[in-house]
Amino acid sequence: MSNELGGRTDDGRSCVLGIDVGGTSIKAGLMSCEGELLGTTKIPTGSIAGQEAFRRIVEGLDALVAGQGRVADDLLAVGLDVPGPVDDEGHVGLLANIDLDADGLRAALREAYPGATLAFVNDANAAALGELWKGSGKGMGSFVMITLGTGVGAGVVVDGRLVAGAFGAAGEVGHLTVEPGEERVCGCGRRGCLEQYASAKGLVWLYRDRCARTGARPVPIAHATDAVAVFDAYREGDEAAAWAVGQMCQKLGFALAQVSAVVDPAVFLIGGGVAGAFDLFGEELARSFRSHCLAPSAAARILPCVLGNDAGMYGVAYEALLQRG
Repeated sequence: MSNELGGRTDDGRSCVLGIDVGGTSIKAGLMSCEGELLGTTKIPTGSIAGQEAFRRIVEGLDALVAGQGRVADDLLAVGLDVPGPVDDEGHVGLLANIDLDADGLRAALREAYPGATLAFVNDANAAALGELWKGSGKGMGSFVMITLGTGVGAGVVVDGRLVAGAFGAAGEVGHLTVEPGEERVCGCGRRGCLEQYASAKGLVWLYRDRCARTGARPVPIAHATDAVAVFDAYREGDEAAAWAVGQMCQKLGFALAQVSAVVDPAVFLIGGGVAGAFDLFGEELARSFRSHCLAPSAAARILPCVLGNDAGMYGVAYEALLQRG
């Protein structure tokens, strides 16, 4: 990154803010313009709509900036990602898992940091950019980044460039139909989407449903997205948990095979909160993928992300710097 950034000379204080909006919290990172992480904060969220919510978020971000000895004027760029497709004009096509006034939040950030370039992108695309900049995708020409969290998303990189799509919906693999006969309705309004099985919420649902059907006593589940409890049960030999994880891998492997038939990436990178248990399900997922994919694509590797849950904030910070120029 050049020392001349958007007409300003980098005096060592210039920095960028990456804001990753999730279904239950906002994770933000303050970074140097070279991608050195200076500090992070986590802001719990409910509904992200209305001036009170925006004020609380900006206060949390201000505290992060001040905690690293910086002021608002030191921010060259601010990146914001959201869990939904974002087109080239900055319009959000769908927010299936969150109550968010995206335009209101952007306006609040512009008011708080008027001297900074503001970038606005899809969260899975941001995660892919983060891995491309500072993670597992660095130096790779072709990969697909899959994020498994409250929902399921993906970022597609071809020839070193992110593919966003005409309407910002490229990579919405969480809404590939993997079970046409499903009666439950997905957050997108359709049925049988991958997200209903491979997200944290989907895994918990699979586990609870299996316990109910077999009469097994479920382990305590703290909330609807408590995938950690299911994976812990799996480690302890819980049969219902093993079945649920197996179903997740079957659905996800099937979906990756469909993606592979279109994009044919060299690598699938698995990120998001659920990916913290990759050591438990990675091999089973690879077997599922290879049982469904075209023979020439079977050599594709499936790897965990290096940046984990930090990928989104790195990537959206990177995008903000790219837009700054």
